[in-house]
Amino acid sequence: MLFDWLMSTDLNAVPITHPAQKQALTDLLARLEEVDVTESTEEEIAAAQDEVAKNMGW
Repeated sequence: MLFDWLMSTDLNAVPITHPAQKQALTDLLARLEEVDVTESTEEEIAAAQDEVAKNMGW
């Protein structure tokens, strides 16, 4: 979920209050790219989104 969001988001458009926040997101994306998460299918991502959205009250 988070990897998919990071890959599809323009990090320059994400509101931050300190430059270290953008660097932290960039570092997190780099680490996630190193693990098997890049091999997730669109179906797996959609299922994860549905699971996370459960019980959120939105």
